[in-house]
Amino acid sequence: MTEFLRQLWGFVRPYRGRFFLGLLCGIFYGLVNGVLLGTVKVVVQLVFKGETNLHEKLENAPHWIHPLAHRLATLVPEFKAPAANDTFHWLLIIGAIPAIMVARNTLQYLSIYLTNWSAMHAIADIRTRLFSHLQNLSLGFFNKARTGDLIARITNDTQVLYGIVGNSFASAVKDPITIICLLVYQLATNTTLTLISIVVFPVCIVPIVIFGRKVRKSARAVQEHNAELTNLMHESFTGNRVIKAYNLEETVSAQFRATTNKFVGQLMRVVRANEIPSQLMEVFGAIGIALVFFYTQRTMPYLPKAQQPTMDDFLIFVLTIVMIYPPIKAFTRLHNQLHQARAASERVFELLATKNSVPEPAAPKMLHADQADIVFENLDFNYGDKPVLRNINLTVKAGQLVAFVGESGSGKTTLANLLLRFYDPARGAVKIGGVDVREVRTFDLRNQIAVVAQENILFNDTIRRNIELGRLGAKDEDIVAAATHAHALEFIVQKPEGLDTVIGEKGVSLSGGQRQRIAIARAVLKNAPILVLDEATSALDTESERAVQTALDELMQGRTTFCIAHRLSTILHADVIVVLDQGKIVEQGRHEELVQRGGKYQKLYELQFAS
Repeated sequence: MTEFLRQLWGFVRPYRGRFFLGLLCGIFYGLVNGVLLGTVKVVVQLVFKGETNLHEKLENAPHWIHPLAHRLATLVPEFKAPAANDTFHWLLIIGAIPAIMVARNTLQYLSIYLTNWSAMHAIADIRTRLFSHLQNLSLGFFNKARTGDLIARITNDTQVLYGIVGNSFASAVKDPITIICLLVYQLATNTTLTLISIVVFPVCIVPIVIFGRKVRKSARAVQEHNAELTNLMHESFTGNRVIKAYNLEETVSAQFRATTNKFVGQLMRVVRANEIPSQLMEVFGAIGIALVFFYTQRTMPYLPKAQQPTMDDFLIFVLTIVMIYPPIKAFTRLHNQLHQARAASERVFELLATKNSVPEPAAPKMLHADQADIVFENLDFNYGDKPVLRNINLTVKAGQLVAFVGESGSGKTTLANLLLRFYDPARGAVKIGGVDVREVRTFDLRNQIAVVAQENILFNDTIRRNIELGRLGAKDEDIVAAATHAHALEFIVQKPEGLDTVIGEKGVSLSGGQRQRIAIARAVLKNAPILVLDEATSALDTESERAVQTALDELMQGRTTFCIAHRLSTILHADVIVVLDQGKIVEQGRHEELVQRGGKYQKLYELQFAS
């Protein structure tokens, strides 16, 4: 628990000024509750008796509390009621109660506002840092992680932490002060009645401990089931075409219903753990009041008149019990809330502690990829325990078009991923201009490589913005020129809003060929010296492929290009064709050479062009 609070405090610290000011207002709020109680007693006695004996009661307190009672007595002067027609002084006396209530509620508002302000900013910082941290993790991390779980950690788990910072911390300071002030006042004025009423309080600790143990597991389960729900929603929304095509609506709904029931079951366990102790607190409080009445009924006839409780004593006593219940109930929930926050924080800070498997170099070198040779040297790479690439040695001259071909799973895309440093090799190196890519900042490396993939991600924004992502801040004329080179301008101008057309999530309003040409325009605008084409035309029809291929031919001019292709027709003119089989290079050369050699490439060629 201490480590959790320390980590959380690290995010609250920048806003500690307002946070501590909010806690200070909470402390004064607790103190004002005691003042309010004394004021009510004084006003009641003045209105109904014409004088107050509060000073006398404090002076006559039991000897063991006498020093404190005497101190209070020095602060409380003796009052006598003004004349019945003295309206001004009566307004001052009676108006003291609403005036103190205004001060009390103002302090409470400031306490809530300031601590919540600090909490909102602290949680915003946690979310921002968590999101930024995830953006900088390697591709390998995202291959294993569930998108819904990541979303749940950023949104739902941090929201639980917000409740702790914004409410529970303030409650941990404000409520004990309120309880202590009210109890001290009651002990000083009605010692016997107060001791009798609180004799049952130690029993209240038992349900808090019992249910506190149960809430630990349930709090963790609530966060996990919530993540499952988020993940299920993400998958069903993004995969809705498959769901509809295979009539899986009922199946997915049943999964969602089952997970929701698990979530609700665990959440209700948490609710029970929070509410049962607080409700038992009221029952025990009622028992305490009953004991007070029982004691009074039994002892009052035998007490001297000066020591007998008066009606105003009972009024203030009951008012104190009413005022003391809310902070006690809130305080009983604090224990369980901390367990919930701890469960959420474990998931959040566990993610923040995740190390990047592709670390940045301590002393990065400069990279000049233009007109630089690229060397894959003795490369080995594994996905977990599965070997993917073995002893890859390949030199690519500047400006060459190199094509990777082979069956699915042979390692073609993995080679491109190692060039982009999405992963690091288990052995060997990738060098550009003699510089190992691991010695270069990933930003500088990827800034000199443009990628056009089979499924390019377009964002729910305008065509202009999606192209501009190739070079942020590009001028309109550069964006238009890039669209022209990508043969995209011809369909863009047909849109009612042209470049300002919003294309929907993943570019849903565009055809496959149009999406590819937008992605090519983005790569043209980036103007990087190295180009990676990852099956950029394999999912297109013949007409779209022809338009896209024309755009790609223009894009490849003057650049070192790596082309990963299933369709051999797109790489017949490549400078070097590299044939991969089970993670090894088995052949390399030009198309004519490989066909005449009669090896693996010739078999692939015949399979595609047999007709």
